[in-house]
Amino acid sequence: MTNSTVHAPDTMPSMPSMPWRRGFLAAFEPCEVELPDVLAPALELAEGLPRYLPTGRIRSLVRRLPEVDLTDWFEQASDAQLRMALMRYAFLAQAYVWGEAAPDRHLPAVLARPIWALAERLGQQPLLPYSSYTLDNWRRIDPERGFELDNLHVLQSFLGGQDEAWFILVHVAIESRAGEIVDLAPSILAAARERNYAALESALGRIVATCEDINDIFWRMPERCDPHTYFHRVRPFIHGWKDNPALGDGVVYEGVAETGGAPQQFRGQTGSQSSIVPTLDALLSVSHAADPLRAYLDELHAYRPPQHRRFIDAVRANSKVRTCVEDSAQSGLRETYNECLRQVSAFRTRHLQYAASYINKQQRGDAGNDTEVGTGGTPFMRYLRKHRGETDGMLLTG
Repeated sequence: MTNSTVHAPDTMPSMPSMPWRRGFLAAFEPCEVELPDVLAPALELAEGLPRYLPTGRIRSLVRRLPEVDLTDWFEQASDAQLRMALMRYAFLAQAYVWGEAAPDRHLPAVLARPIWALAERLGQQPLLPYSSYTLDNWRRIDPERGFELDNLHVLQSFLGGQDEAWFILVHVAIESRAGEIVDLAPSILAAARERNYAALESALGRIVATCEDINDIFWRMPERCDPHTYFHRVRPFIHGWKDNPALGDGVVYEGVAETGGAPQQFRGQTGSQSSIVPTLDALLSVSHAADPLRAYLDELHAYRPPQHRRFIDAVRANSKVRTCVEDSAQSGLRETYNECLRQVSAFRTRHLQYAASYINKQQRGDAGNDTEVGTGGTPFMRYLRKHRGETDGMLLTG
């Protein structure tokens, strides 16, 4: 990432640098990123989706976009510019596939080529990822204030409206608060490695307090995001092209030579692509059984920005937290560690409850909007129950 990046302490040289104060949110201000004039038509169309999608003819509007060659621009474009360009094209791609009565299994070259090139440049997949939907999709009303929900609005949406904005912004607020977890990770790993029990207990106590705040924010989802509205107006646009019967073998990226004209399958945007819980799992050494659902979890890891993946991998590779806690005779440390696990389990429980009320209990929607399959193409109810159970199973006794 670029801008305002704080480097990890020298005691943890293997840890990638991250913008600590914001966690996994963009280190830059998304609203301040300027894109070249060649992208202006796509930018205008993307920003106008709330106006154009209700017409039922978004595909004809997309096909009018001019062909663009981004090769020369790539040589001078910043990471922030690439990410913001991907966000606009990703929203357009989702709108093109899902924005009319029946889904379309072909992305025209005017969309396919730019989004493929941008995703390849950024090390991500060529559709809407969680990073574009959430991490880069916010603006603070008062730049001098933080990421409180009353100080945020979204930059890009599909249909617009309170429910869609609130769904995204609750996640933005959670990601911001989780910045302290990212901030604490190197010192927690160092304390565990050095068997500094007092420092480890203190830092894990801060993790507990942070997770409590995260759970409090998560509980606010129903305030302005109605389950019925979410299912029928927000969710339809964020499905992917994999394990979705409405798209069969996937989506053809027209004009992209690398594909050989074959349909491509990619998983859709999902909160499970967030790096918060995987970081906590890695830090606390929570393991997940090797089975088909574990394969889904591993696959989703590839949908995170590369730096986030490296950070999680480094935490998992270096974490001796659980071993340190097990070796300690201090009951307070063990209880604080267990409370960290309980907070993660509480988050997973609430996620499971929302999955039931916002998706599973809704009446079946349009083609592709299944009540049994998540936007990432997973059997989400089993997936979430399994991970909660594995978290609970890690509690230390005795």
